[in-house]
Amino acid sequence: MPQINQLAAVDQVQSGDQVPIYSAANGDARKAALSLLKTFFQEGITASDDKITQFAAPSATGFSIQVNNNSDSVWLVLAPTADFAAGTLVLPAVANCVDRQEVLVNCTQAVTALTVSGNGATVTGAPTALAANAFFTLKFDAVTSTWYRVG
Repeated sequence: MPQINQLAAVDQVQSGDQVPIYSAANGDARKAALSLLKTFFQEGITASDDKITQFAAPSATGFSIQVNNNSDSVWLVLAPTADFAAGTLVLPAVANCVDRQEVLVNCTQAVTALTVSGNGATVTGAPTALAANAFFTLKFDAVTSTWYRVG
C-alpha cells in the first residue's frame, strides 16, 4: 500500500473525491468525501462584519451627526424625517481611529448637500449628496490618516 506522498497528484478536486482522515470515534483511519468536509467546515463558520449599528433620524436641514467616536466599525442607518437640503456626518476623531476601520452609511431620504468631516483625518471620495436609499462605505488607512471610499 503506497504512502500518501507516493500517490499521483490531481490538478482539480471534485466534491466526490475522497481524502484520508483519522477517526477518533472509531480509533482508525477512514475516508471522507470532500463534500462532507465542506459541509463540516461551513457549519463551523460564523460570519460577522463586526460593525456596531448606529441609528440617526435628523428632523431638520443642516443636521450634524457624530458617528460613534471610537475605534469600532459602524453601520450608520440615517433616516431623516424628510428630504433635506444639507447635512453633515462627522467621522470619529482621527486619534480614535484604527487601521481598516469602516463606516457604512445607508440613507433613507435625499440629502442635497452632504458634508463628511474627517474630524482630523483626510476624507477621499466621500459623496457630496445622497439620493433616497443611497449608501456608501469608507475605510480608514492609519498610515495616511485617510478615510477612503470603498463602496
